[in-house]
Amino acid sequence: MRLITCENYDEMSKIAAYMVAGQIVLKPNCVLGFATGSTPEGMYAELANMHKSSYLDFAEVKTFNLDEYYPIDRANDQSYYYFMNHHLFSKVNLKPENVNLPNGAAKDAAAECVAYDKKIEDCGGIDLQILGIGNNGHIAFNEPGEELTAGTSMVTLTDDTIKANSRFFASEADVPKHALSSGMATIMKARQIIIMISGKNKNTPLKKLLSGKITCSVPATMLNMHPNVTIIADKDAING
Repeated sequence: MRLITCENYDEMSKIAAYMVAGQIVLKPNCVLGFATGSTPEGMYAELANMHKSSYLDFAEVKTFNLDEYYPIDRANDQSYYYFMNHHLFSKVNLKPENVNLPNGAAKDAAAECVAYDKKIEDCGGIDLQILGIGNNGHIAFNEPGEELTAGTSMVTLTDDTIKANSRFFASEADVPKHALSSGMATIMKARQIIIMISGKNKNTPLKKLLSGKITCSVPATMLNMHPNVTIIADKDAING
């Protein structure tokens, strides 16, 4: 596990974007795994600027996002599809058929989850997965507990996660209580993983990730079993 220390959020975003860009340059038809939330916003802005300057071509790239609220329509301005389209998809030349997120409006959530994992496999697996980390150590919507789910599944969000995400909604009551989320095995199958960690409130989960101990109570610690993980963290997250 490699740790890259950055002075601030902007530097973290740039370094992450350079690493994603490098993957695209080396393998133009690569499969990228993306995350939502405030942490990767700066990285998406950097990638959009790289494309705008004609440096980066997304024409052959395929993308899969970690998760989506459930139930929610992709046209809803709080959906993760809307988020990704606003921050990246609409700003680069990704083909619509190459953009994938779990369908938050699927009538059969279980079938949608199985189909989503199969589609990732059919595309050859994810070359580079971007992750963030929750205050409680969750990645995607894999929340702390006695056990973790291997494949993509519908999960019930914890009160802490609902509270943390309420800043994006009119009120906490409006936050969906469920999500379709990539499981730990789905994430761990990625050939390379980058986890971006920013802010003083992420110091505790970062320390637990770096402790070398693995526990379901901090799902991100499972990344210690992956052979190719890079942590990109700013000094606020590292120093607390």
